[in-house]
Amino acid sequence: MKNLIKTKWFTFGTYLLLVLAALLISFVLLQNNRTLKNVIVSFFEVAENRTFDYRQSLRVLHKRPVPNKDIVVLAIDDASLEMLWDKYGEWPIPRNVYADMINYIEAETPQAIIFDLMFIKSLRASKESDKYLSDTMNKYPNVYTAMNFDNQPSDVRLPIDLPERLTVKLENNSNVDFSRKYKFTNCRPILASLIDGKANIAMTNVMRNNDGIIRNIAPLMIYKDNYYPYLSFKAASDYLTGSPETSYVINKNSKLAVSDTKIPLNKDGEAILNWYGPSGTHTIVPMYKLIREMEGKEVNKFDYKDKIIIIGTTAMSLHDTKSVPVQEGVYPGVEVHATFFNNMLDNNFIEKTPVVTDLLIIAGVIAIVGAIVMLSTSTLFAFLSTVLFGIAYLFVSYYTMELFNLWIPVVLPVISIMAAFALSFLAKYLMKSKDFEYQYKLATIDGLTELYNHRYFQDTLRKQMDIARRYNQPFSLIIVDIDFFKKFNDTYGHQAGDAVLRQVAQTLKKNSRTTDYVCRYGGEEMSIILPNTSAEEALNNANRICKAVAEKPFQLNPVDSAPVTISLGVATFPDNAQTPQDLIEWADKGLYYAKEHGRNQVGRY
Repeated sequence: MKNLIKTKWFTFGTYLLLVLAALLISFVLLQNNRTLKNVIVSFFEVAENRTFDYRQSLRVLHKRPVPNKDIVVLAIDDASLEMLWDKYGEWPIPRNVYADMINYIEAETPQAIIFDLMFIKSLRASKESDKYLSDTMNKYPNVYTAMNFDNQPSDVRLPIDLPERLTVKLENNSNVDFSRKYKFTNCRPILASLIDGKANIAMTNVMRNNDGIIRNIAPLMIYKDNYYPYLSFKAASDYLTGSPETSYVINKNSKLAVSDTKIPLNKDGEAILNWYGPSGTHTIVPMYKLIREMEGKEVNKFDYKDKIIIIGTTAMSLHDTKSVPVQEGVYPGVEVHATFFNNMLDNNFIEKTPVVTDLLIIAGVIAIVGAIVMLSTSTLFAFLSTVLFGIAYLFVSYYTMELFNLWIPVVLPVISIMAAFALSFLAKYLMKSKDFEYQYKLATIDGLTELYNHRYFQDTLRKQMDIARRYNQPFSLIIVDIDFFKKFNDTYGHQAGDAVLRQVAQTLKKNSRTTDYVCRYGGEEMSIILPNTSAEEALNNANRICKAVAEKPFQLNPVDSAPVTISLGVATFPDNAQTPQDLIEWADKGLYYAKEHGRNQVGRY
């Protein structure tokens, strides 16, 4: 039982050492090679993002979550673009048209009108149209328009100072740092009459992941050391609180609070969007229908009352498309705003588990797979159980996102499952090797003298005779007996006798060749099988061993020591015998001859 427990601990320790060694080697390689580190980190980041995309695609196939019906995208789609081009003969269309749209929609009391359009200085726009648009936007507190930051050098465009009313205050109690990715040195200003007026202006900057796909949006960004809100964040924040919000708090858990909505942010200040479906999931109203309504030509009028209207382009020719992690993979920018706004209304952002949690998950799967392999008696069962565990983990990762909006890692845990399976099998193999070695030792080695035991001696003698006969080679046998062994037991006790046996055995091994087999024959008798050894060579070896024992002082106990001698008998195949038993008998006769003629010598019959 103790040996079994020791073996189990050895296996577990071996498994842990293999895992730690693999982790240490990986860490050293990554620390010493920055390029390799960047490549590996980038690979795992892209791969993990792809698992997010797949989970999001499965969610929208199940039609969860459900988009808010009050969010309406007023789209300049391909049909609307063609109609507007025919009607006004130019693109962009005159700005007084947008002002008329605002007045028309406001008559039905919408919650908000959000323009994902930038009204910058235009050579085509007349001053009257610009003024009409500015006056209209400045009049309504629920109208929002867009601007954009960038990092253009100052010799291309001088950075302007923006009015304080566009900034927001931030109390940051976390390690979130917007300046990592969202600190800008310049901006592309829109009409001065909008900037200096009362219009709600916010930013539309987005950053793609390494693979070019938009998964994250930063609700705030920095320009000239001030914070400015993202367009749909600003509009949704005002909607949720009932008044224009000018200050925000990020708690120690990196969550940005807006009323009852808590937006989890990563270290760069980005929120992970929870997608509702492919393009067109939210309610879409083509702009040409609104124009027809305004002209009294549309029979089926759309009800804008209490709706959140987001106006932007969806026409492919206008190039405002984004790669996103859902079916079809392409979204107009205006629908990205709709998704962000919807996430805020539903408090529905995705939260990614922190690094510490990821490490605990990885450690957990390594431990579980290790236990599966170690406790399994069947390799097939262990393999199938590990595969099923991996599949179960994938299901858990999907439903964790679906039910709890929690993004737990997939790539590293799955790789850890495979690595743990391989390492645990290696550890188990080493355990079996050690166990086999231990069992083999028990079966073949004498516990007291650590020589081969009598059974091993008999098997080896037969094998060596077969080999010698097949290849027409001689081999010899020496049988050894300790002279007057009984007196050591009688005079000094059995422990002294055991000490003599052990020391004689070690002397025999030390003075034999590595190809020889030194065995305990029984009692105080020992034997040496000498492959490919002639009678003369065996006799010389026996004399050398006899002399070595006689010249060595033997320690019987911590106090007493005594000289020890041995008698030896030698026999050789095929000179003396043709069978193992005859060879043993011949060597025994030689041993008796040595004893009868004074001991401490080699006898030949």
